[in-house]
Order: sequence, then structure tokens, then C-alpha cells
Amino acid sequence: MSTHGGGSRSPWGEGGIPRDVRMPKLTNLRLPRVTGGAWLVLLVALGLWLASGIYTVAPDEAGVVRRFGRYVATTGPGLHYRLPYPVETVVTPKVTKVNREEIGFRTTDPGPPPRYRDVPEESLMLTGDENIVDAELIIQWRVKNARDFVFNVRDVRSVVRHATEAALRQVVGTHNVDDVLTERKFEIQQDIHTVLQGILDLYRSGIHIVAAQLQDVQPPEPVRAAFKDVASAREDRARLINEAQGYYNDLVPRARGEAERQLREAEAYRAERVTRARGDAERFLAMLAEYRGGKDVTRTRLYLEVMEEVLPGMTIFVMDSGTGDGVLKFLPLTEFIRQQGGGGR
Repeated sequence: MSTHGGGSRSPWGEGGIPRDVRMPKLTNLRLPRVTGGAWLVLLVALGLWLASGIYTVAPDEAGVVRRFGRYVATTGPGLHYRLPYPVETVVTPKVTKVNREEIGFRTTDPGPPPRYRDVPEESLMLTGDENIVDAELIIQWRVKNARDFVFNVRDVRSVVRHATEAALRQVVGTHNVDDVLTERKFEIQQDIHTVLQGILDLYRSGIHIVAAQLQDVQPPEPVRAAFKDVASAREDRARLINEAQGYYNDLVPRARGEAERQLREAEAYRAERVTRARGDAERFLAMLAEYRGGKDVTRTRLYLEVMEEVLPGMTIFVMDSGTGDGVLKFLPLTEFIRQQGGGGR
């Protein structure tokens, strides 16, 4: 198609635009008019949006305010204000509520009577002496730092459960089976509490462990009967030891008391014999002095005292045979004593 001289022109006109197409004039465009009612609706909507920033924190909660996801502040119970969504949001975890987690079992029906389901993959573990025990544990916890609890923990129950299971296995693995089953359960509970709190503090979870309590610790089902026999034998041993200790506690003090009594009696007998010997010696010395002063009189008196001891029922006659006149003279003391009422010899 020629474009020279009087040749035909392109149907698209100049610049490739069809001739019959006309561009609208900008002067014909008009913005929609905003009426007073529309402005009122906008103001009401803005007021409602601003009012949505008012929030309330309950007495058992703490408010954690976030601005575009970043921590801003922690508010206490009461009425507060934040910038409306989506600028600021608030999370209100319950900081006084005591929560409960079960390790090794689950409560399927609170009852009464309650029903439980065992979870052996959580409860079976090795002790320090390489025995297997079935240990069930209950953990009670609450929030102690709302900021850490909101920002550092995503699945709270999973974190608490796994940390508790790790602490339980760690502590049980450092004790032998006898400590876990009978003797040191309270100490083990305290160790679990300490280890678990240390793990959660390391995670900066904002969680405080209120209590850790062992519920049921026993051997696995296949060897439970053998463990019961062993436990029964140990109880018998402990009973016999206690009985022997009681017999010892009864017999030894009694023997010591008897020995002490005999010792005191021997000391008293010794003191008596020493005193009596001293008295006999002093009497003998006194008698010796009298004997030296009057040997005949003393000899006669001693003779009469010995005869009284040898013949206690004899009658004494005092006779004088030194007159020389052939007449036997005696003094009838028996008749005289009887008349005087003496009653003696």
C-alpha cells in the first residue's frame, strides 16, 4: 500500500490509532461526592476501631502487649488500653492457675471411681543398677513470667511433658531399684523437682514447678511377682532385725541394771565387812587393854561369856570354896531373880 502523494492513507490514522476512536476529555471526569452521612459512618467506624483497644485483665491473669509481634509491656489486673488491632495485640495467660501434667498414665474418666490408662513408653525406665521400673509421676506447675511464657514457649504441654520425662529418667537413672521402690522415694521426688525446674529455667519458659509427686513405682508386670517375693523377704528381714533390736534394747539395760545392783551390793558388803572388822579390831584392842589391867577378871569374864554362848540354857551358881571350913557355900541367884521378876538366868 503506497503512502506517497495522493495515495490512500492508513485506516488507523496517524500513530496507529483508529480515526473513529476518540479519547475522553479529562475535564469530563468527576470524583464522587462524599455526603454528610458517609462522613458520619467513617467517623463511627474510626471510633469503634479506636475503642477496640480497650481490654481487661482478670485478677488471675497478666497482660502481655505486642506491637506488630514485638514485646511492649506486661500489664496487671484491671482495665487497660492498647493501640487497636493490627497495630497492637494482647495475650492474657493465667498466672495463678495451677496446671497438672501426668507422666506414665492418663486419666480417662475422673469418676468416681476414676479410670486411668497406662502409657508404658513414658513410664518404663532403667535404674542405676540396670533394673527396669514402671514409674508414674504427676507434675503441678504455673506461670511465673508471662513474657517468657508467651514468647519462648510454643507448645506448653509438650514442653512440660518432655522436660518432665527427661528429668524423671535422669534422676531414676542415678539410683538403684531399692531406693526407687521403697527407701528414698521422697528424696527422688525432690531431685526430680530440682532437675525439672533447672531444665525449664534453661529454656526461659517462664514456668514454675509447684510440686512433683511419684504416684506408683513398681517393677514391670512380667517380673512383678518375683519383686514382691523379694520385698516380702526384705520385710521379714527388717521385722526380725527390729525384733532382735527390741530384745537387745530390753535385755542389755536389764543386764546393766542387774550388774549395777550387784556392784552396789558388793560395795555395801565390802563397806560393812570393813566397818565390822574395824569394830572387832577396836573391841579386841579395848579388851586387850582391860586384860592387861586385870588378867584374872578378864579371863573369868571371857570364860563365862563363852560358856553362855556354848550352853545358853544353863543355870549359874556362884560358889565360894576358899573358906576352908569344909562347908560348900553357894548363892541361889535363880530363886532370887525369879522373886524379883527379872526372868533371866
